[in-house]
Amino acid sequence: MPRIGIIVGSRSSASINRNVARALQALAPAGAELVELDYSDLPVYSPDFDADYPTAAREWKAAIEGVDGIIIVTPEYLRSIPGALKNAIDWASRPWGTNSFNGKPVAIAGASIGSIGTAAAQQHLRAILGHLNAPTLGQPEVFLHYTPAAFDAEGALVDEGVKAILTGFVAAAVAHVEQYAAQGATA
Repeated sequence: MPRIGIIVGSRSSASINRNVARALQALAPAGAELVELDYSDLPVYSPDFDADYPTAAREWKAAIEGVDGIIIVTPEYLRSIPGALKNAIDWASRPWGTNSFNGKPVAIAGASIGSIGTAAAQQHLRAILGHLNAPTLGQPEVFLHYTPAAFDAEGALVDEGVKAILTGFVAAAVAHVEQYAAQGATA
């Protein structure tokens, strides 16, 4: 079974998307390992760093390269992805010719208190990942309209409908990663 990195698009300590990421970890198929990848130490990217990458950026790239695939769970900020998430993706894709997302299978989900969930942010993210040659899972899509009642006081998922959606999503994400791992093994 694969080792999959989870990237939470929000840096908030009270992130609802971190709750969703933890739920995905709990619902993952037996044998699949889902680990959160932390990008909180990254400075703001500038090409000035390309000649001498800081330690935090080298560790970030190594974390992405050390997993078989990625699940990104992101909020929507102003109809797009959070700046911190974009910054982390910028670091991972640089310096030129060392794109850590190249060929890395990715699945995307997100939660928001808004009625359209994170549909616009996910479309922007798909465009970015397409440019980075990261094959993204097409279906199922997860645009959760977050309601506090879906999670208990400790942040555990208690809503059976949301649990069913996330169970189907994480199973499809694992299958997506396994499909690309199998293709890589036979190439």
